[in-house]
Order: sequence, then structure tokens, then C-alpha cells
Amino acid sequence: MASRFVGIGSITGYLAGYVKLSTFFWWLGDSQFKDLCGIASIILAATVLTSCIFIRERDPRLEGPPAKDKPGVLSFFRKIFTSIKRLPPQTKKVCQVQFCAWIGFFPMLFYTSSYIGEIYAEPFLVENPNMTPEELDRLYETATQVGTFALLIWSITGLATNVFLPFFIAPTYDSQPIPSGEGNGEPSNAKDFEDDQKSWLDYLVIPGFTLRRAWMLAQILFTGSMLCTVFVRTVTAATVLIGLVGITWAITLWAPWAIISAEISRREEARRIQRQRNANPDGANLTSLDGYSSDENRERDLGEDDDEADQAGVILGIHNMAIAAPQIIATVVSSIIFRALQKPRGTPGDHSIAVVLALGGITVLISVFFIYGIKDSPDIPTDIMSAIEDGECSTRPSTSHSRTRSYEQLPRASLERATLVRNKSFSGAEY
Repeated sequence: MASRFVGIGSITGYLAGYVKLSTFFWWLGDSQFKDLCGIASIILAATVLTSCIFIRERDPRLEGPPAKDKPGVLSFFRKIFTSIKRLPPQTKKVCQVQFCAWIGFFPMLFYTSSYIGEIYAEPFLVENPNMTPEELDRLYETATQVGTFALLIWSITGLATNVFLPFFIAPTYDSQPIPSGEGNGEPSNAKDFEDDQKSWLDYLVIPGFTLRRAWMLAQILFTGSMLCTVFVRTVTAATVLIGLVGITWAITLWAPWAIISAEISRREEARRIQRQRNANPDGANLTSLDGYSSDENRERDLGEDDDEADQAGVILGIHNMAIAAPQIIATVVSSIIFRALQKPRGTPGDHSIAVVLALGGITVLISVFFIYGIKDSPDIPTDIMSAIEDGECSTRPSTSHSRTRSYEQLPRASLERATLVRNKSFSGAEY
């Protein structure tokens, strides 16, 4: 849902950049860019004010007295590197994906309108290579509007993808029932599900078409589109390429956070059950429901001490670092390429931006190999899954080696319940 709202905001922003704002907002400035900045500032102030008024933060005094020893700069960075080393397995792979992918995403976000604009201006520059500065300003102003229209198509494609693609994605990261921990054997998110509750939308789900696979295909689509920018010489074809990239952008706003949040939820539930076991010896057998095959694996991922385990905010902060850091690399490499290949303004035959976009597409292709290593769903022992299905969470699992189930091997009832819960996220629609 968050990515859908981002898509709506993108459409609004690029639509405002495409139309003549001076007709309605002349009082904000004497240029299109000033008008757009003024509108963005007003909307930003309104949304921040709304958040401050309606969102209540947790009282920090409830967490106890603050620490007396304030960490220094070195200890701060030491803690960051320690947290990076002990990232959960899935999250670590997602961060690797993001680091490679965003080296290619930033040039696309920065230079798309300029890339389309150069293609638009090329025939005019060839026809009249001796334009005056005023004529060049008018030409590039129109070219910028044409490039903004391509970004508008990109935003519409992204929003449409985020609205409709979830109906076709097979549930994976939300397909693991989480025990309530109360010993009654009912998963906390389970619903009484009957076949007569299903609608035709249920049959849109493509078996085996998981979010991870959709993400991987979207990255490949991005690479192919960016490599084609070197050969495209028409505005229409370039706009189509940028529109296709909107599919990748939509899944980029969705898949990484879905995978990370699923792993964080699983870890937090495992810690909760661990604390229950420690507080109640009679519930010791509940610890096997966290999906870990041994205490050694549990301690490796969760940490021997709950106080040493990283909270969700730390994990998401590291993920944001994996997104922000590539901007430096992308900017430096782009600057080097522009220094070597870019021609003076108003000179035809400048394809330096296309080269930058193509190289960015190659880095996104590298991220595909990391996505391939991500699991579609957390492993959970077969006997544990059976116990959950039968309502026997308190039953001690078999000590014999059990094979884990992938998404395709999960019981149909679990998948149907997961699909029902997942699809409620879209405007209250129930499958």
C-alpha cells in the first residue's frame, strides 16, 4: 500500500511538471521550476503537519531511565559494523541486492528527462547548428517537458503494476502461520476459511510466480531497457523503454520491504516464544515452532542474548544505508563518463547519458544473482507445519531428521488462509 501511495504522488508530481504551471500558480515564481518547487514545498509542509498532529509516538520514559554512558563516535560506528555482520540471512542478501541495484537506479532517476530531451533536441540541432542562446533555451525547455512526460508514463506504469500485480503473485513470505504462543494451537493470523468464501480473484494467482521471481524478472527487464538506450534514437521508443522500467521501480518499492519485514516478524515471534519458554518451563516445546531446526541455528540468527539482538529499526537503518551509499558511486562514475564523453550544450550527437544508463543497467544485472540466493519463504519443518495445521502446537516434534517444505509443498489450507489475509490489504477486498 505504501508503494501505491508513492506511485500516486509520482504521477501528481510529474503531471505538475508537464503542464504549464504559470497559468495557475504565477504567484509562486517566474519559471516552471520555481512553481513546481513552491507546490512541492506546500504539499510537503501539509503532509508533515498532518503526521505531527495525528501520529502519536511512544513515550520514551516507558523504556526506563536513559543510559548514563553516552557512546562516542568510534563506538557508534563499531556498533554499526557489528550490526551489519550479524544481519539476518535474508536481510543481508536483500541489502546486497539493493547496493548493486541502486547504482543503476540513481542515474535513471537523475538523467531520464535529460536523456529524452537530448533525443528530442537532436533533429533541431542538426537542422540548425547555429542557434542563439535564447533559441537553445526555448528548445531545451520544450525538451524537458517531453522528458517529464516520459517520467509521467513511468509513474503510471509503476502505479498500475503495484495495484494489479499482487493479484497474480503467489503468497510466500506471508504463508507461514505464526503460533499465538498461548498453547491453543491456533495460528495468530489464521482465519476460518471455507471454499465458498473464494472468489474469481483467487484463481488469478499464478502458481510458482513468487515475489522473489517477479523481482528477479523485473531487474532483468531494467537491464534490457537500459542497454537499449544506447541504440534508441526516437522519443517514442525512448518513452516506451522508460515506461517499462516503471515495472521494475514498482517492485523495488515493494519486494525488499516485504522480504525484510517477513524475516523481522519471524525473528520477533521466535524471541517472544523463547522468552515464554524461559518464563514457563511447561511451554518449552513451543520453541520449536519458530522454524529453526536446532538451538545452534537459533542462537546464530537471534543471538544468545536478546539484548544483543538488533531491533527492527537498526535492521531497516542498515537497509537504508545500502540504498543511499550507491548514490555516491553512481555520481562519481557518472561524472567521469560525462567528463570524457559529454559534448557542449547545443551540439548534436551527445550520447553520454545513454552510456551512463547502460552501465547502470549492468550493475542491476549483478543484483539478479543475489536475488537468486534469496529464499521464497522461511524454512519450517514438515512435522511442525503439520502440528500447526492439526492444532497441536504443544506437540513435541519428532527428533528424526525432517525435510523442510518450500512454498509449493505447503498445505493448501495454509496457502489459502495466507492468500485471504494478504488480499485484505487492497482496499478491504477479500478473496
